[in-house]
Amino acid sequence: MSQTTRIFIALISLLIPIVPLAAAEKIEFGVGEYRLNAELYRPVGAGPFPTIVAMHGCGGLLDAAGRTRPQYVDWGQKLAALGLAVLFPDSYASRGLGSQCRVRSRTIQPFRERVADAQAARNWLQAQDWVQKDRISLLGWSNGAIAALWTVRPRVAPRDSQPDFRSAVVLYPGCRRLGDSGWSARIPTLILIGSADNWTPARDCEQMVAGARGRSARASIVKYRDAYHQFDRENLPVVELRGLAFTPDGSGRAFVGGNADARADALKRVPQWLTR
Repeated sequence: MSQTTRIFIALISLLIPIVPLAAAEKIEFGVGEYRLNAELYRPVGAGPFPTIVAMHGCGGLLDAAGRTRPQYVDWGQKLAALGLAVLFPDSYASRGLGSQCRVRSRTIQPFRERVADAQAARNWLQAQDWVQKDRISLLGWSNGAIAALWTVRPRVAPRDSQPDFRSAVVLYPGCRRLGDSGWSARIPTLILIGSADNWTPARDCEQMVAGARGRSARASIVKYRDAYHQFDRENLPVVELRGLAFTPDGSGRAFVGGNADARADALKRVPQWLTR
């Protein structure tokens, strides 16, 4: 590389604005004894911003040391850099619980408590002046993705006077029970899942979406070749987890691991879908 080229690149880099990484704000919301802790990532500026309610997986928002899991920090910062605010309600630690991935008798269910958590987050956001109230969407991973799919069903549409969720994206949900229940969506919903996922198989979601055709808002599915559960995790090697409470074959074993191509595609598709 010539000296002239180096100087040109240096000058161009000075012209590219540097967007600072968003730091999480600690939030608490709810009514009466029903209180949720949450983490909020906000873009720079006063807004109002399109906003996302982001639902964590069965491992929880926090790790065993009480730190936010890197996966959610990564997504929160990347989406905030694109001008989207992201609120992560903590369904587990707020109730004194840790990871639920190996717990069979769960007191916090994606079809019940976590649906209420998503709606409570929407209600809180619509009272904030920095939120674009008609552009609040849903995003979820694994157990949180299941919760989002229950939340978008027509029968649980909010009955208040505020705008509904605008759209939803879910990553590697378990779709079998939802499909058996005759699932459909009242808002556009996108499912991203790996073809090699043996924890939440893609075929269940494909059957669920096919079953909803003709009686649902737009529901689409993207299946990533050779991708496992947690394909969006950066540089996560493929490993087998054991002792899981729920797996399709009952063994308690499933593979997780990042996939660079699937991750890159998801990082593009998620904001595109949620800002339509």
